[in-house]
Amino acid sequence: MKLKNTLLSLLLAVAVLFLPACAGENGESQSSQSSQTENVTAAEGFYVEGTTLYDANRNPFVMRGINHAHSWFKDQLETAIPAIAKTGANTVRVVLSDGQQWQKDPAEDVEKIVELCKTNKMICVLEVHDNTGMDDIDRLLKTVDYWLELKPLLDKNKEYVILNISNEWVGEWDAETWYDGYSQAVKKLRDGGINNLIMIDAAGWGQYAESIGKHGKELFEADPNKNIIFSIHMYGSAGKNARMIQRNLNYATSNDLCVVVGEFGYNHSDGDVDEAFIMQYCTENDIGYIGWSWKGNGGGVEYLDISHDWEGNSLSEDWGENLINGENGIKATSKICSVFE
Repeated sequence: MKLKNTLLSLLLAVAVLFLPACAGENGESQSSQSSQTENVTAAEGFYVEGTTLYDANRNPFVMRGINHAHSWFKDQLETAIPAIAKTGANTVRVVLSDGQQWQKDPAEDVEKIVELCKTNKMICVLEVHDNTGMDDIDRLLKTVDYWLELKPLLDKNKEYVILNISNEWVGEWDAETWYDGYSQAVKKLRDGGINNLIMIDAAGWGQYAESIGKHGKELFEADPNKNIIFSIHMYGSAGKNARMIQRNLNYATSNDLCVVVGEFGYNHSDGDVDEAFIMQYCTENDIGYIGWSWKGNGGGVEYLDISHDWEGNSLSEDWGENLINGENGIKATSKICSVFE
């Protein structure tokens, strides 16, 4: 009996010795708990794993979309969004203003945008345009304050909304300022409780993809959620030929980062764009693309209008027809996000 009790005591001691190292309070392993926490967070909305973007149903999602300049054409919202959806686009990137340069888009208007996108089965990428080409970190952080005002809306739409913090912030080809500003912005967003997938444009008006190569991985790792997709805008610099297009996208993918072509055209003031190769390469490599822009371009770049009218009855021959009806265009390659099924 005494021997039996001694053996029992030894067995209990061994069990207690190993329990703290192997299990949490409920008996599950700590690594299992961590994995489950990450999966729960991921399942609430869009998330990235390596170079792949997943939706809330854990299905890969490849963006095929169109930009819409809402902040300057507020009265065209209910015409433009359904018209864009009819092209087969699965994503629309929407221009907003936080009030630093243009009239601020209030929360109730942004909610209307999101609901209209959902009704038309398109994922909504929201971006603030006020800091385009600017290098001021304080301005970027003020934009973060705007997003924090929209937290309730963003929080309940994580499976439908991607947060593109600021359009083309950092006009200089300056990877250091880009990293310094966005590392602060991401921290402030996450500390404020915003858990949506974050999209970040490259430096140099969105075209300096090397900024992603230099500091993208570091920026991704600094995000406590590790949930960032990077965006390159491809015009006459970043998108001028096949070699440049591949090199720029590889700055992200070679570092195991997810990337999208957040804007591109067929031509621009800084040179011709190889839009056919952009669409081909993105199709072959499951990379998203979003064409600029539906309608409303001015200042000499009216040629970037995808449609001649807001209703989409007349697509521009050189740009809209190719983007939407081309071999690797939206109609041929777009798949509606599974959250709408």
